[in-house]
Amino acid sequence: MPYRTHFLARTLLASATAVLVGAAALSAQAETRVTYKSASAGTAYYQMGVELSEAIRKGTDGEIVVTLEESQGSVQNVMEVMARQGNYVFTTPPGLVTRALEGEGPFAERQHPRFEEIRGLFPIPAITMHFVVADDAGVIGLEELEGKEILIGRGTFGAREAERYLELFDMQDKVEVANAEIGSGPDALKNGQIDAFVTASSFPTPNVIETAASMPISLVSFTDEQIEQTGATRQTIPGGTYAGVDEDVQTTSLPVIAYTTTGMDDETAYTLTKTFWERREAMAEESPWWGSITHDMIGNIAGSLHPGAVRYYDEVSIEIPDELR
Repeated sequence: MPYRTHFLARTLLASATAVLVGAAALSAQAETRVTYKSASAGTAYYQMGVELSEAIRKGTDGEIVVTLEESQGSVQNVMEVMARQGNYVFTTPPGLVTRALEGEGPFAERQHPRFEEIRGLFPIPAITMHFVVADDAGVIGLEELEGKEILIGRGTFGAREAERYLELFDMQDKVEVANAEIGSGPDALKNGQIDAFVTASSFPTPNVIETAASMPISLVSFTDEQIEQTGATRQTIPGGTYAGVDEDVQTTSLPVIAYTTTGMDDETAYTLTKTFWERREAMAEESPWWGSITHDMIGNIAGSLHPGAVRYYDEVSIEIPDELR
């Protein structure tokens, strides 16, 4: 090959390589990476993390890439704020953020100034109490649990809340609490080993769907007065959510929020919040629990909203409490 031709070929190759490298660099710069800390693999909240990650990818045309991380629970998610940098998103009940800010409960011995940097983005499906009973009435009152054997599990939010309700409404001596893990509830109910089980998850929750599909069930619906006594957040499970339960069920729930920190820039927080709300209906078509999210649930956020999230809510005229700004 003549020198001149060889030189030209090498120059063109170098130029093409430079263009490719430059394009890759621009692509890398354009791509924003976010870590999303959710829950243990196999749980409803981990599955929500999978669905939300995909929704963000689609909604931003891949400009934001969400890496899902397994977690051992909400306390761990909040604790990791102490060490996490950059785009860290995590889920937790807002009450835990309040405790972190006040240095109470699990944070009493682990107070840290970075907790002050926690900022809210948007709500995700709440943990909803289900009292599931082998019964064909569809909806029953709490008093109809009297004389029944109930599985409430151990160590979970649902177990602690169920135990609190039994005590609150003087039911401890009127029911028999089964000594077993909550995971065995649906099978034990089907086999007639228990009369009822309690589970706490976003609705519609798979284990209740499965149970209702294979046998008649009823759900306990609380009165307004009972809900007020619990001090918990009211939650309505619409009639038709589960087979055989055609009326609305009034129960309680624990709000759950997607939080980040001031380490996230305003544009990323804005885009995440905007994409979440714009993709919510599409997510609900695939997984109905996203359909339970409403704008009113923004008011459950503890602490402050991220300025990027505030920008989105103001832009689309969603009212937010002044204390969240």
